[in-house]
Amino acid sequence: MAKRIESPKPKQGQYLSPTDSGRITKKRVVESKQSSAHLGVAILELFAFGLFVIALNYLQVLPGSTSPWYLLVGLGSLFGGFYLATKYQ
Repeated sequence: MAKRIESPKPKQGQYLSPTDSGRITKKRVVESKQSSAHLGVAILELFAFGLFVIALNYLQVLPGSTSPWYLLVGLGSLFGGFYLATKYQ
């Protein structure tokens, strides 16, 4: 007959470390991803440009008076800024 090997019983009592008991999990290494510095500047520039174009469109300062194309350019710039802001780390 084959001899059965039993695993040692886990320690119990006050001398058991928190890591051994499972109350504290071991820290894992997390890679830190960081966006390049120019991405933050690009986000702010897109926001500012979009607001500027929309404001000038409603003030009728741009050539051609008010135009829906100016509004689309401003909104496109704002959405581009929001898209980049979601990718920023």
